[in-house]
Amino acid sequence: MTETSLDIEIYSDVVCPWCYVGKRRLERALTEFGGNVRVTWRPFQLNPTMPKDGMDRIAYLEAKFGSLDSFRQLEEHVQAAGASERITFAFEKIARTPNTFAAHRLIWLGVRESCQNAVVDSLFQGYFEEGADIGSIPTLVGLATRAGLNQVCVERMFQSNEGTAEVKAEEAAGHTLGIRGVPYFIVNGTYAISGAQPVETFVSTLKRVTADGAGRKAGV
Repeated sequence: MTETSLDIEIYSDVVCPWCYVGKRRLERALTEFGGNVRVTWRPFQLNPTMPKDGMDRIAYLEAKFGSLDSFRQLEEHVQAAGASERITFAFEKIARTPNTFAAHRLIWLGVRESCQNAVVDSLFQGYFEEGADIGSIPTLVGLATRAGLNQVCVERMFQSNEGTAEVKAEEAAGHTLGIRGVPYFIVNGTYAISGAQPVETFVSTLKRVTADGAGRKAGV
């Protein structure tokens, strides 16, 4: 009997803390599930009109939430969720809120070089745990090489338009699907999971998709 393989597409932004939490929860679910799963990360910019050089973090938070006090309440909730997934959110280290388009080009490059998940990990860790400015090209190059990408290859990409049209097309596809928030997980192009759901939700969905796939193969 041939094992059913699953494809998971994850629409995400690297400045979304719940996307980082969702990544860790999915990884735990995949370990528990134990099946054959391929994961692909897709771009979704939460702030598509952000200036190319980003903006001051405090100014951004005040404009978005009205006051820092409002954000602090949300921050505590996110930090607690992160701690349960062994993520140490260090929001106090973040000085700028970046434009993430260049980071998404880097993630796109990771597919070609077969290290996309490592690139995503490096970006999340760099931004949320180290306070790295992931809108800065030199910073992105450093995070990319840490993830296993060739430095010359990354620098060459950023010196060209490589990946620009592809990232825009993938993001447009997500909007066409009606995606308005992230993280957003699509399993086998059919089943959707919105948000950083509990591990149990991911596992049950993966099992259901596998069962449905096996049923179709058997002619059920």
